[in-house]
Amino acid sequence: MRYENPLYMAEDAGAADLISGGRLQLGISRGSPEQVIRGYEHLGHVPAEGETDAELARRHTARFLEILAGEGFAEPNPRPMFPNPPGLLRIEPHSPGLRRRIWWGAGSRATAEWTASQGMNLMSSTLLTEDTGVPFHQLQAEQIQVFRDAWAAAGHDWQPRVSVSRSIFPLVSEMDHQLFGLQTRSQDQVGQLEGGRARFGRTYAGEPDDLIAQLAQDEAVAAADTLLLTVPNQLGVDYNAHILDSVVRHVAPGLGWR
Repeated sequence: MRYENPLYMAEDAGAADLISGGRLQLGISRGSPEQVIRGYEHLGHVPAEGETDAELARRHTARFLEILAGEGFAEPNPRPMFPNPPGLLRIEPHSPGLRRRIWWGAGSRATAEWTASQGMNLMSSTLLTEDTGVPFHQLQAEQIQVFRDAWAAAGHDWQPRVSVSRSIFPLVSEMDHQLFGLQTRSQDQVGQLEGGRARFGRTYAGEPDDLIAQLAQDEAVAAADTLLLTVPNQLGVDYNAHILDSVVRHVAPGLGWR
């Protein structure tokens, strides 16, 4: 959101949601580490004095959410080229219901708490920008609980969704073993990211029965209501379709997923 104009984004999102029949699930976030220094400034988005880039992203997000609510804010021209509806004007097209289908990609427990306060769904990936020494799935489960507690405290009148991402590779073919056989012993990794400690979640690779047993112990997967599968897009559409099919056929039934 450091790079986005909130008004243009609301216009594009509204159009996409209407075209898709109200099926858009839109995930947003501050953004990942950049390829260039202060790249958002090249697009005209300069933080205010004393404002960080993360605060800039949150300011853009707050405006974006306000616009999606559909309230008019712009004074109409008394002599317009085309007739205007009465009152203040809003961004068009407006899609009712989209406001409740916005997700924030949160990398920490504190950000999850903020996400709840803003009334957005929680999206948590395979990376957390903090580390307390506990396994990734347990720290992520803590993040989810912080989000839900903050949501209840905020008094929102609807229930949010929570998603987590996982890399899951059932080894059911010779090609699977060649590509991911060495990942069967994968573990969490801890490193430095943007000056702080970060914890990266493990890859799940193995025979379907082994994956079912391992994923059944994943506390964050159990706590979430939506699972996103990360796939290696560089391997092409056909192979990624095979991965998804293998998860659906060989893993999901054993865990009661649907």
